[in-house]
Amino acid sequence: MSKLRGNVRYRFRSDEHDINVLLEGDSSWVDDRVKELGLEGVGWSMPIGSEVIATNSSGVVPAKGGPKDALDDSPMGEKPLDMGPTPDPSRIPVVRRPIGQLDLQLELDTIGLQLPARPDPIELMEALDEMEEPLPIQGAMSIDPMAEAWLRELMHLVVREYGITALRTEVIEEVASKKLGGREGTALEVWLESLFGAGKLVKVHGGDATGWGPSPAWLKGKF
Repeated sequence: MSKLRGNVRYRFRSDEHDINVLLEGDSSWVDDRVKELGLEGVGWSMPIGSEVIATNSSGVVPAKGGPKDALDDSPMGEKPLDMGPTPDPSRIPVVRRPIGQLDLQLELDTIGLQLPARPDPIELMEALDEMEEPLPIQGAMSIDPMAEAWLRELMHLVVREYGITALRTEVIEEVASKKLGGREGTALEVWLESLFGAGKLVKVHGGDATGWGPSPAWLKGKF
């Protein structure tokens, strides 16, 4: 039985059995309904409808009475205690430039960052040819374990070496069609869709092209 008093909200949910129970009302009434439903010991309850007032701390406390008490207990004109130090504008660097004059590449070079380079399909093809044949993917969810293993190697390569998170369908076909069971065109797209549906790939829509990237768990070989 609940130890709460006043108005409470009780919730119990079970995705396995498609059950979703939500009860709101006086605690004694809610307890009786929970008992009738045989849900004692499961679910959780929380109080609802408690009045709160702002304080000089980051929390809230229940009001002692009605609105009058809340007004009486709230000091007026006092500086809050949890607002941090007074801002010092002199510590904020001022940078002014004409609109549109920001050289993004120069700024990235200054802090040591580089824009991801789009890999050349020929380079990717040569890199795959130089790799040792991977082990087939394990698991009943794999339609073509060997083709999936090669696709994962390709995704490893573009993420690790180029910082690219997705490849267009046409690039995948050009680079690795022979290693993907000879899949081309619609057949390749249908297969990639099946991997997307299994949670192994993510789909990236960009204008008139569709890209495919690896989900982190699949890339690490966790499924």
